[in-house]
Amino acid sequence: MNILEKIVESRKADIARLGFECGCDVPKKREVSVRKFLAERGAILEVKRASPSKGDIEPHLDAVKTALEYAKNGARAISVLTEKNYFKGSLDDLMAVRAALDEYAARSGKDAPAVLRKDFLCEVQDIDVAYRAGADAVLLIARILTKSQFYAMAKKVCELKFSALIEVREVEDIEKLRYVFSKVSAENFVFGVNSRDLQDFSIDMLVPAKMFSSIKKISPNAKAVFESGIQSPECAAAVSAMRFDGFLMGETAARNPEMTKEYTRAFERASISEQGKFWLRVASRLQENSLAKNAKKIPLVKICGLTRMQDAILAADLGSDFLGFVFCKKSPRNVDADFVEEARRVLQKKFGEKMPLLVAVITDLESGEGGAAMDLARRKIVDALQFHGFSPRGFEQQDIDVAHFVAANVSCEQDLLKLDALLKVGEFRVLIDSRSGSFLGGSGIRVDENLVLKCKEKSRLWLAGGINAENILEITEKFSPELIDVASGVESSHGIKDEKKLRALFAQIENCEFYGNCNTRRK
Repeated sequence: MNILEKIVESRKADIARLGFECGCDVPKKREVSVRKFLAERGAILEVKRASPSKGDIEPHLDAVKTALEYAKNGARAISVLTEKNYFKGSLDDLMAVRAALDEYAARSGKDAPAVLRKDFLCEVQDIDVAYRAGADAVLLIARILTKSQFYAMAKKVCELKFSALIEVREVEDIEKLRYVFSKVSAENFVFGVNSRDLQDFSIDMLVPAKMFSSIKKISPNAKAVFESGIQSPECAAAVSAMRFDGFLMGETAARNPEMTKEYTRAFERASISEQGKFWLRVASRLQENSLAKNAKKIPLVKICGLTRMQDAILAADLGSDFLGFVFCKKSPRNVDADFVEEARRVLQKKFGEKMPLLVAVITDLESGEGGAAMDLARRKIVDALQFHGFSPRGFEQQDIDVAHFVAANVSCEQDLLKLDALLKVGEFRVLIDSRSGSFLGGSGIRVDENLVLKCKEKSRLWLAGGINAENILEITEKFSPELIDVASGVESSHGIKDEKKLRALFAQIENCEFYGNCNTRRK
């Protein structure tokens, strides 16, 4: 039994023993008005004392004091945990928070945040209790509900004319959404995607982006919320840049409620950017591939260090998802802007919408080569920049609206701190590469296995360094990378790709099957 199942079972046992009100004195009728849930873009901050993954977070947290701090710091809604066994919350917390926020609104003349009941609700009676307790919305977790339960509870929400935050994460959840919202209007609902897997509490920051397009297909005007995993104001801004209408923050907010203003401001001030659009494109491609019928579970592929048009065309034809072009004067794989611009034109004509994403790899933002790559990104000749071996900190403040991701050289335990820092500020994926002497990449040397495993514990793995047709099956079996980046492993000499090696690599990739992404190859 996984953690989620244990939580649900313990809650059912509590209901059997105490009833749906769980021993709390809930009014027989609702005594307060209904506030619109997430009426404006912004933060949903959580009153949370503990969790199954972290244990005690703030066990003596004062629910009212915390909620008022959130309200002053710009929360658009406040989530109150009412599950007692694993989260140490209660309906009493919810009712106290609601009363305090009503008093805050009357005293200040400001609009108070709406209140969300966050719990593992499974029955229609749960909806009625939350409504009477003063909640303006309830959380409905699609994964733990059957279609019939989901429909009945959604119907009750509509009848009571308040709201629900619908949490989805898996393909099966989307099917439930289609079923339910073919029967009820989506008007009363906001849709959330949890970056945290409630079965094992691991976090994948791209999961909400993967589900974004699926939600919009069901309800084009739906509001989408990014749930969990945000650890910095920069990360909140990165989420906002992907067009999410809100973000839900639990542990980080509960530990430091006085700091939440920085997060709410960062989210509200950020606007849709090329960076946000890039990650949505990557996530959408991952999601579409995972939904493809009969798709093998194989990694995405980036062929890097291309210097010849024929190699770029072959890599694209074999199914490469990304093509990398190096802009570094010291590199034997260095190319110029004219070559990449011509490559874009040729590949667009041949492959259309199915062409790989083009990446310009730079090692120095201030160099002439870095400037040339930047210009290509501005003109959308390349889809993203790859900052190789250096941090982009400060880049976002330069008012340059281009997409990027980071490649970090990992050769010792100390280098793992760089990965932590990048993930914390909203770099949703970091490419891990080896380093040998002056080579920042393309060295043909693999990253130490123990370091790779430690990187995998922190994020879904994008891996470079010494990958070729001979070892790809071993690498995918050991590490299940989401993306592999190959340069020297398919070369006859620096920058010159070998047709036989390229074909052998992709032939082996077709034999890779592991729990990772599904990627339907282009033929």
